[in-house]
Amino acid sequence: MSHYQQGQYSDNPGYGGNSYGNSYGGGGGGGGYSDEPHGGYGEGGYGKSYGNGGGAGESYPMSSGNPNAAYSSDGVGGYQPKKKRNKWLWIGLPLLILAIIIAAVLGGVLGSRSKNNDGNTSSSAADATGTNANTGVPSGVTSVNSAAATETGANGDVYLAIATDSYYLPVYATGTATAGYSAPTVLSDAKSEGKWPDDPSPPSNNSMRANPRLAPDYKWNALTGGLIAANPYFKQWNETIVNNASSTLGDDPTPYVEDGGLTGSGVLDVAREIKLKVKNWAYAYRVTNETKYADRVWLELQTAAGNNSDVQFGADGTRWNPEHFLDVAEFCAAFAIGYDWLYDFWTDEQKDAIMWSIINLGLSFGHAALSGDSSASGYNWWAGSATGNAEVDGNWNCVINGGLTQAAIAIMGRDPTGIAQQTLDLAVPDAFNNCFQGALSDGTWAETPNYWYFGTTGAAEMVNALITAYGDDRGLSASNPGFNLTSVFHMYVQGMTSLFDYGDHGPNKYSATANSLILFANVFDTPRYALYQRDHHDAAEPWSMFWYNPATDGTWWDGLALDKHFDDPEGQWATARSTWSDNSGTYWAMKASKLTGHQTHGDLDVGDFVIDAMGQRWAGELGSGQYLSTGYFSSEAQDSQRWLYYRKRTEGQNTLLINSENQNVGAEPTGNWGSSGTAQGPAPSLEIETGDTAYFWTDMTSAYNGTGGVKRGIRFINGRKQILLQDDVTSSPTLQWRMHTNATVTTDSATATLKLGDDTLIAKIVQGPSGAAFSTAQPVRASSDPAVPSGDENTDQSNDGVTVLTIDIADGGSFSLQVLFTPQWGDGFTAVDTVNNVALDQWSLTSH
Repeated sequence: MSHYQQGQYSDNPGYGGNSYGNSYGGGGGGGGYSDEPHGGYGEGGYGKSYGNGGGAGESYPMSSGNPNAAYSSDGVGGYQPKKKRNKWLWIGLPLLILAIIIAAVLGGVLGSRSKNNDGNTSSSAADATGTNANTGVPSGVTSVNSAAATETGANGDVYLAIATDSYYLPVYATGTATAGYSAPTVLSDAKSEGKWPDDPSPPSNNSMRANPRLAPDYKWNALTGGLIAANPYFKQWNETIVNNASSTLGDDPTPYVEDGGLTGSGVLDVAREIKLKVKNWAYAYRVTNETKYADRVWLELQTAAGNNSDVQFGADGTRWNPEHFLDVAEFCAAFAIGYDWLYDFWTDEQKDAIMWSIINLGLSFGHAALSGDSSASGYNWWAGSATGNAEVDGNWNCVINGGLTQAAIAIMGRDPTGIAQQTLDLAVPDAFNNCFQGALSDGTWAETPNYWYFGTTGAAEMVNALITAYGDDRGLSASNPGFNLTSVFHMYVQGMTSLFDYGDHGPNKYSATANSLILFANVFDTPRYALYQRDHHDAAEPWSMFWYNPATDGTWWDGLALDKHFDDPEGQWATARSTWSDNSGTYWAMKASKLTGHQTHGDLDVGDFVIDAMGQRWAGELGSGQYLSTGYFSSEAQDSQRWLYYRKRTEGQNTLLINSENQNVGAEPTGNWGSSGTAQGPAPSLEIETGDTAYFWTDMTSAYNGTGGVKRGIRFINGRKQILLQDDVTSSPTLQWRMHTNATVTTDSATATLKLGDDTLIAKIVQGPSGAAFSTAQPVRASSDPAVPSGDENTDQSNDGVTVLTIDIADGGSFSLQVLFTPQWGDGFTAVDTVNNVALDQWSLTSH
């Protein structure tokens, strides 16, 4: 059965289509750039406006995650210079927008960042006082929180991040001193005001916790009783959340606006916006005791329940839209949080009103779907089976069971019908067999890196609800060893600029964040996860206030290997980098997985790669197609209409196009891996030896429909300052090497010069058949490609601002094609101009 995943990125004017697009701009400064998470940062405040989000199917190619892409009337990205922001600039900005993960589409049209380094070490500024001697600032970062490098909490907890870069990634101090840095740990001797107190009434399956159950009372009391003031992270997050709650307090109730029709994309954006606002307002009431926040929750819930005579909110009975069941789940979560967190504020009449809305509009439909009731046959495809179902191992199952579980637990004991307990008893085993199998054995999310956010957020909220209510998660987290490793996957799939964001990206994230890492740091006793996530901008949301263990201490990168091969063949990929702590370093990633089993979210992309260097993405991804296009989610079969659209076709990827044909969906590429095994130490700066390297190569012959041998490999050379991409071909096809970039490209035979702002990268063909030369092409379907279905929604999006760097080889016979990528690091950098011509089969750590 085909199923829509909900709309497009409706904060992006190009992805808006018929969606409920967001455009946040300064209240005095106007609308601003509507794909920037903060909109126009106006001096007059933070206003907001809602629109249709632009023309259907248009996009910011490779840059919808770029906070500086310029708005243009036709919905495509423009060029803006790169900007640096203070780490805490986002305090008070609407979390509605902050929660949209800005790295939604890889690459990005970013401008310049002045620098002068060799890619492995950064310049140092003057020393400052304090326990942390590494107070230098990476070159080009001008707006920093100078106190952050030395500010400590009650545990001596050092604020590591000193700024955010233009991708809203943390920027760290430089230097080689280790003072103030240590291995990830949870301190056992933390001061009493610097850690959670013992739970005075631990729950169990025989003794359920009293409301509030989703965020227990003793944690609320600890936060307001001193933890917020004592811990620098709690202090900053709290201020952000309360300011976000205040900035939306005067909003009209969220209107019921369909995105692509109720059976197309439903009202998921509406549900998630309500959920996020309710979380913020409910939290703000609990920490301030100002009733205006609680009253605003009531107005929002009454409206979404259909009980506000001033606002029409869907149809009676089905107003939460079970036809697109994600909507039901997120409404359930919103109502559960509002009911539970404000339990002591509500009157009995209010509690009953919220409870009956949960039962009649949510749990009744969830129970029918999970129990196999025939009345739910039109909307229960996401429900799994006792043996699991690969078609539903992922975000839908996680989000839905997470929402149903929170709603059931919130009203348990008050529910006179028993449906809460019945639904919970069905949801837990269903998630055990399906949601928690969404992580492959190596931690790779079976769908895509961006759908990881939805799946793991739903899973984390479900685990949290069970643990806080009953004391354990009933085995969910332990049901799949890969689920522990999916936090590792997220850390490695994040490049120096953006995610290695292959495949589809999904809708507005709103309250889907990477904060599952903070919860699973506790569940899996791995403090590194929380240390990594706490410095990211999306950590500032209510769940972090209860999931973060304030006794967590240390440096997240200490002992963490730079490189990793994710070797499960269902989602195989590999990555390597020059450092964890300097975003101006180098990063590459390559994918060589099976092309099916990704819930119809993947691309035909064996051999696809991305490259980051100097704070720029040089080879990037195009992202999602138009979700409402005919056949977009029909299947992963070779003849699926999905593969008619450019962004899903092989020609839309950074790989080889042979005989102008799509890759074979039955491909089973191999993976071959080597790494020097370098791990970063406690200091932020890392010196790399000249021979230090990592490589990955794959035999992808099976992807090319009977063509002779085709192998591709990528590796670092010259101390991780340069990158070599090599293809070994043992046939004579018509072959085109393709790489998508936002850079301005000029070619001169075997050399291509790429420029982004003031930064330059040189690509050079150092080995190849006679006559091999670079040229450029437009990122559009070839005239010989099969036609897409007719209709406005079915046209391929414009990929404005993107150039395809190509190498065409006709009847090349057997050959090796080597392309050397050399970032122009500046003074002190000596490039390698030639490399050893070594067959991929013979690659080793010392072969180059």
